[in-house]
Amino acid sequence: MTALIHPSAVVDPAATIGPGCKIGPFSIVGPEVTLGAGVELKSHAVVTGWTEIGADTVIFPFACVGEVPQDLKFKGERTRLIVGARCRIREGATLNTGTQGGGGVTRIGDDCLLMTGAHIGHDAQVGNRVILANQAAIAGHCHIGDDVIIGGLSGVHQWVRIGHGAIIGAVTMVTNDVLPHGLVQGPRGDLDGLNLVGLKRRGVDRAEITALRAGYQMLAQGEGSFLDRARKLAVETDSKHVREMTDFILSASDRSFLTPK
Repeated sequence: MTALIHPSAVVDPAATIGPGCKIGPFSIVGPEVTLGAGVELKSHAVVTGWTEIGADTVIFPFACVGEVPQDLKFKGERTRLIVGARCRIREGATLNTGTQGGGGVTRIGDDCLLMTGAHIGHDAQVGNRVILANQAAIAGHCHIGDDVIIGGLSGVHQWVRIGHGAIIGAVTMVTNDVLPHGLVQGPRGDLDGLNLVGLKRRGVDRAEITALRAGYQMLAQGEGSFLDRARKLAVETDSKHVREMTDFILSASDRSFLTPK
């Protein structure tokens, strides 16, 4: 299927344009860009840098995808941005390539929704089905698990990890790691329970949700330090979701944890 390119678009002849792509008026595509099959750029979208866009992703007006990192240490090294399939990158969103010191690749998974003005910084690793609401910002080197939702006007500090299925409320600053399936809200990002709504929406078994709630309470109120409680829970649990949580806690991190209330 032939790509449809508006006459006013500026597409470098060296770019790789997949079948069925649509490139709208006044959009710009750089020489090291690869657009997968069925990618659509609305008007005034910019895709530049060494950037790969997965099939059927749609990029909306005034989004800037693949520009250099917002990092003063960046000296022009050749680094990448990889965006998965079926993503929606809305108006004014910004996604930067990686840095040599951070691994060289910024990566976004499949089926993500990045709303108006959302930002993903250099070397961030973002999972599948992640939603960033309007003006949410992910700093450099963050790891965002699958099925995470980050509310509008929220920010995630550099190097922070947010575990699978967590939800961050609007207008929240997250400066520490967030447990899988955690619920974080408030101006300074308090861990305030589990994302029970998200668990139910994803069809998690009732017994697993019950086990998660019990495990969360043990982490919040058990004896010993937070890590001691996580180690004990890891030994005692038969739940795969609780195990996911304890594995997350006990793995290496550059940030401390938001701990249960």
